[in-house]
Amino acid sequence: MTVESILKFLDMGGYAAWVWPAYGLATAALSGILFFTLRDLKTRRHEFETLRDARRGEGSSS
Repeated sequence: MTVESILKFLDMGGYAAWVWPAYGLATAALSGILFFTLRDLKTRRHEFETLRDARRGEGSSS
């Protein structure tokens, strides 16, 4: 690939001003969704472990 062909690709046929920001926004949105999902997963795992430990404690005391 030549530099000219790379620049032609990056220009996206004149639509680069619309295409690249759209890619950026999509990447940011998906990254945000991933971040919040992983954060929520960590919270839910901690909650699950707390409830599981509490339930195990109930059973052993009777």
